[in-house]
Amino acid sequence: MMRKSKILLIYTGGTIGMMKSDEEKYVPFSVDNLLKYIPRIHQLPIDIAIESFEKPLDSSAIGPEGWLKLVSIIKSRYNEFDGFVVLHGTDTMAYSASALGFLLNGLNKAVVFTGSQLPISEVRSDARDNLITAIEISASQKVPEVSILFDNNLYRGVRSTKKNVENFDAFDSPNFPVLATAGVNIKYNLNQVFKSEKEVSFFKKVNQNVASIKLFPGMNFEFYIPMLEQPELQGLVLEVFGSGTVSFNKEQFFSFYKALKHAIERGVLVMAISQCLKGALDISRYEASSILLELNVISGRDLTLEAAVSKMMIGLANFDDTKSVKDYLIKNQCGEF
Repeated sequence: MMRKSKILLIYTGGTIGMMKSDEEKYVPFSVDNLLKYIPRIHQLPIDIAIESFEKPLDSSAIGPEGWLKLVSIIKSRYNEFDGFVVLHGTDTMAYSASALGFLLNGLNKAVVFTGSQLPISEVRSDARDNLITAIEISASQKVPEVSILFDNNLYRGVRSTKKNVENFDAFDSPNFPVLATAGVNIKYNLNQVFKSEKEVSFFKKVNQNVASIKLFPGMNFEFYIPMLEQPELQGLVLEVFGSGTVSFNKEQFFSFYKALKHAIERGVLVMAISQCLKGALDISRYEASSILLELNVISGRDLTLEAAVSKMMIGLANFDDTKSVKDYLIKNQCGEF
């Protein structure tokens, strides 16, 4: 007789675990009630255990501390379970999934993030299908990486972004195909699954001395100079136009350029990514990209903002010298490029 797969369900909070109060406002309820709304879930040939954050959090409150808490839970129970499902609010799910992709270094088990646009207590909720499918995919052990399951599509975590606040198809992976699609059967895109050759290890630190700046036409660069001069600043993600162009006119932004140059000279790592959802950066293509080359800005290629920021935070925290951090940033760690 085949052994049942064992899955750990980790409840962080979010819309999935809410219900309406007497005042008609959504409030969190106990995780113990969660599976009661899917009474037939125990018919799955899977053993399901639940672990919960002590206090359920809206996803807007989940950042580095929450990421490291998830890592701690997964690390402590890694050998006990075949896979993990993380129930998480949608607003910052792509950030958390990206961060876990980097923090769970050399992962060889599935960690599937999911949630819902409507609470599981609602009649029309998308939570039931999302949760059941996420559990089945995690138990299959076919996708040993961090992913997001939403609206029948499985996306690589470090390639994902939230695209919609109203429809059930809340997420997308603009530069990478889906890892699986759930219909009558679950169809896996196995040739796209990232399989790490490293032995699993768990990063334990996140460096929050990171900023991001999104360029726009007519921006007043003077506003950003104090940020660049902050002695604590260690990493910067620049969201540039198209394939890597910038609107820098040296007369208009000379002070900003000088501050950026000084920041880089004192060791601040600057990575450029495109504001476009699809396509990759190529900062050698246009003259309007020459300043990035001149400053030795790192190309983030086709990283999402979520992946770029979390990778920068984790690289800076876990490597001791600038060269090691830079090598980490430019190399593919878990299929993020």
